[in-house]
Formats: sequence, structure tokens, C-alpha cells
Amino acid sequence: MSSGLADAPPSGPNTPPRRRRPWLRWVIAVAITVVLLVAGVAVGVYAKLTGNVEHENVTAEDLGATRPPKVAGTAMNILVVGSDQRNGKNAKYGRVAGERTDTIMLVHVSSKRDNAMVVSFPRDSLVQLPACRATGAFPGQRPHLGMINESFNSGGIACTWKTIEGLTRIHIDHFVKVDFTGFKSMVDAVGGVEVCLTERVDDKKALLHLPAGRQTLNGEQALGYVRARYSLGDGSDIGRIQRQQMFIASMVKKAMSGETLTNPAKLFALLDAGTKAVTTDPDLSVGVMRDLATGLQGLNAGQIRFITTPWHYSLTQPGRVEWVQPQAGKLFQIVARDQSVQGVKGGQAKVGRSKIQIELRNGTWRSGLGTQVAAFLEQRGYHISKIGDSARKPQAKTTIMYGPNGETRVPTLSGDLLKATPRSVPAARTNRLVLVIGDDWTGLKPLRADDTEAIKGFDATHDSCAA
Repeated sequence: MSSGLADAPPSGPNTPPRRRRPWLRWVIAVAITVVLLVAGVAVGVYAKLTGNVEHENVTAEDLGATRPPKVAGTAMNILVVGSDQRNGKNAKYGRVAGERTDTIMLVHVSSKRDNAMVVSFPRDSLVQLPACRATGAFPGQRPHLGMINESFNSGGIACTWKTIEGLTRIHIDHFVKVDFTGFKSMVDAVGGVEVCLTERVDDKKALLHLPAGRQTLNGEQALGYVRARYSLGDGSDIGRIQRQQMFIASMVKKAMSGETLTNPAKLFALLDAGTKAVTTDPDLSVGVMRDLATGLQGLNAGQIRFITTPWHYSLTQPGRVEWVQPQAGKLFQIVARDQSVQGVKGGQAKVGRSKIQIELRNGTWRSGLGTQVAAFLEQRGYHISKIGDSARKPQAKTTIMYGPNGETRVPTLSGDLLKATPRSVPAARTNRLVLVIGDDWTGLKPLRADDTEAIKGFDATHDSCAA
């Protein structure tokens, strides 16, 4: 899909460090969880679906005596983790012993059943971890500063549950653990999921070969799309989270459409695939899911929001991220008190950052500057579609190039940069902005304490092709 703005060869990543670990499995987890929350379960298939779900106990002793209080009302908070266990049906994706999680998020359903939030926690978050007792195959965990996903390796789902409650002071009601073997069948069950690619993708490692443009992916293609590491965006973990959030938004929108919900065969196939892929606490039965789904029948895709905990790269431990305050704390308060992010004041009265895709071109001889600027922009919530070099160097001035469809997005980006000159490119046929970094680059303006746009995220009607 040509944008009218010539592409350039990519520059090699340098700073800040980007850790390229296994793909973030939370794509699968969010899809299954949200679909189960928004789709009604017919009585005739109740027993079948119940038999699909596996259960694992989490006890009061596991969670400790200082848990956050449960908010009044019937709001529900569900911890979702994605497991990369690779035995059985998962063995085809590589034989690796044990079980890990690169995925931790929280699904919040309001007490009035009029909105839902999916809050993701970056896997590389550097946080204070609690003590967890040893159980079964898990050695336990001592209190220390470490990566948030260490808790799952040390104490399993119970330790992860305790960790998230301690960090956020949000009372968690249930958990869902997911592997990724059911992912392909879920995508196929809804008839495929639509994505938009700004350029052709040929990724041998992910076995992914896709043309540019708007297209519907089947299960096999979708699995490659969410697993791809180096061929899409800027190659960072955060960039991958953003891409996967948009994929999930598209999948949820498809699952909630009349096309799915009014087709008994398609709905059953989706629920059957979803329930086969999950492990939950015994109290989160299919019956509880059914009752919750009944209360959510009036919910539409625009009332489900996807949010990443506000973050920045650590200055003391390269490759790690730390949560930005007070924004992260404000987000956790909203969830704990069962409030709505749509009522949050502050931020920019412009096109939201989460709706803006940016192609970066390094117009200087400073190696790695494009990757560095990408990290800064991702911290603000922008989506980086590509990093490359300008055709000619050096470029004296930092420039924002835009087409007619992208003009309304320019004030948002300009407002975050210390210095940049907008330039119209009438031939451009996309909403995407192109930021050419010049020798006059001086960075971004400091983030204001009252800038709460990051905690609003985007809803499930978000169109990645229009971003």
C-alpha cells in the first residue's frame, strides 16, 4: 500500500536496548477472556463447555492477609496470564521445558456492566516483588526488586495474583491462564480477523508472507502475525504490544458483531475453542461466565477499552521499563474504585496519540537515533510503523510530513516535540505521519503531570487501517 511518501531502507537498532524475547501471548488471553465475557452461553451446550475448562486452586494462604478490599457492588476483576507451556499440542512451537508467562493483564468489568477495561502490564516492568510460598514445582519467591513476570516462574499463578494486587491495590476476583494452541481455531471460528499492513511482510522465522493493505487473516496467518518479531513495526516489545492490542480490538469487534452472535454454529465454535484453551480458578465456572455475559448483553465494542500501564525505559537497568507516576497510580485507582476512564479530565483536546501511526526516518549521521526517538514516542502512546533512514543526509530540520488524511493528526505530534516543521505532501494517501529527524533535533517536551491521555487507551472499535 503506497502512501505517496517513499520508503527508505531500515536503520539497525541501537539504543535504548530492546529485548527480543518470545512473543507476548496476551493476544490469545485477552481474546478468549473478552469473548467469554460478552457472548451468551446457550443452555444446551453448557455441559460441553464446562467440561472443556480446567481448574487450579488459589488459596487464601497463597494471597496473604493484606489483600486490597473488594469494591462495593458487582464489579469484577479478572487476572489474565498467557502461558508458553510447550508440551502436548503446544510442542509444534518448540520443545522448551517448563512454563513461563510473557503476558500479564487485568480485565475489569464495571458493576453496572456498561464498560470494560483491559489493562496490560509490560513484561519487562521493574517492580517490587512480594514473598510467595513454595508450592509443588515452584520454589517460592523472596521479596526483591525484579521483573514483574518473575512471580509466575517462582510461584505460579498464585504468586502473580499476589504481586498484581500488591502493586495496584486492586482486588482480583478470578484468574484465567491460557496457552496458545486454541488461538488459531478461535480466529477461524469467527471467520478470520481483519488487519492492515502498511507494507508487504516476508518473515521466514514466523512463516509469514502477507501483502500490504487491508486483509482478513485466517488462524495460521494470525498466529504468525502475532508471533512476528523483526518484520513488523520497530521490532520492540512495546511496539508488538500495540500491534497485538489492535488485533485483539479487531477480533473482539468481530466476535461481538451480529455476524457471530446470531450464528449458533459460529458462536458455539468460538466458545468451544475458547474454553478448551483456558485454566481458571474453580469459582470462575462457565456458569459464572454465562451469568456475567447475560448482564453484558447491552455492551458494545466502543465500551471496551485497551490500556497499557504508563511506562518509560529504566535509566538504571537497560532493557527494563518502569511505571510513570502519577499516571499509573491514577489508572489503578480508577479500576479499584470502579470508575470510568472516559470521565478522566486532562490530556490533549486533539486526535489521541493511540490513533496515530508514525514512520521515522533518521536524517542525521547519529547512529541509532531513530530507534531512540521511537522509544520516546512509544512511551507517549504513539504507534511506530517503521524506522528507517532518509534518502539524503544530513537533513538540517526536523520535519513532519503528512497527506490530506493525516493533517488533523499533526497538532498532536507537533505539541509533543520541542522543534519540528510540518510539511504537506498532497500525494500521500494515508493517515500515517512521517517524522524526518534533522540535525536540529532537540527531543520531546516534558510530560505534564496532568496529561492523562495514556490512561484512556483506545476502544475495540479502533481501526488499525485508519490509524
